[in-house]
Amino acid sequence: MTDSPIRVAQVLAGAAQGGAENFFVRLVAGLHEHPSLEVKAFIRDHAHRIDSLRQAGVDTEGFRFGSSLDLLDRHRFRTTLRQYAPEIVMTWMGRASAYTPHSRDYTLVSRLGHYYKLKYYSHADYWVGISKGICKHMIEGGFPADRVVHIPNFADEREVEPLARDSFSTPTDRPLILAAGRLHVNKAFDVLLHSLTELPDVTLWLAGSGPEEQNLKALCAKLGLESRVRFLGWRTDVTALMRTADLFVCPSRHEGLGSIVMESWAHRCPIVATNSQGPGESITDGVSGLITPIDDATALAKAVASVLKSNELRQRLIDGASEVYANGYSKAHIVQRYADFYQQIRSNR
Repeated sequence: MTDSPIRVAQVLAGAAQGGAENFFVRLVAGLHEHPSLEVKAFIRDHAHRIDSLRQAGVDTEGFRFGSSLDLLDRHRFRTTLRQYAPEIVMTWMGRASAYTPHSRDYTLVSRLGHYYKLKYYSHADYWVGISKGICKHMIEGGFPADRVVHIPNFADEREVEPLARDSFSTPTDRPLILAAGRLHVNKAFDVLLHSLTELPDVTLWLAGSGPEEQNLKALCAKLGLESRVRFLGWRTDVTALMRTADLFVCPSRHEGLGSIVMESWAHRCPIVATNSQGPGESITDGVSGLITPIDDATALAKAVASVLKSNELRQRLIDGASEVYANGYSKAHIVQRYADFYQQIRSNR
């Protein structure tokens, strides 16, 4: 029995688009390829994500994952999960964790990608935090330290071609910077726009959608930046955008970690980020990126300018980040860490 593949259910009730949702597909597909694991995905009924997983060979089933009043869907999910008979169930974020009960039949793992309220995850047996800060948050919140495990994300490592430099009517003779993410106040794209007023020759591609979109466009107009900012909307080709741009900027006020830092490293796009939780932990200032204070547009502008003006600094950051990624954040490295973690769980049962 111990030599048979470990049956693992991966449960996600995510949004139609999102960084965590994209990483779910990458990780589950990677786990499916590992010889010691058998994986099935239980996800919200988003056809494009179901198709992506099935194309990768992953057994996948969709559910509504509705409110607590949706008793029929909850019963169907729990029945299907029980029929799969997993040894381990790993849930992603709050809704999936609420849907998935504790059981003597399997070991329940909750994966936290941000500083969530811990009461929604307390019924799990183990917890994965994607940053050391999130792990500390869980331990300080009362979760037993020997059952909290740090496993970060890895990037979409598929080779991509850069876009044409003049895409989106972009001038080809000026520096080009990229930012990407949900247009939310936590991402601090307003600070990035303010910093752009101190970078007069720079064009910004801003990829993303979200509740702050209209406010950011209004601020852009107020600051006189409309000719230098391209709002790209939600994009599925961020790694290609990274291959095109001169620099990636992550100005977040709050950032659990996300895959975006790892993607900039893997695709050789130097990064400037604020000292928010995840980037501040993972980036070594001056080695794998530059770090600036949160909510400081002037400091952000100075850091961006320093990279754009120095080919030597730019190359040093690219080389340093590539080494850090290969040694601790690559797909092969992270998939093996999950496989080892699941094997440890089996041994402890």
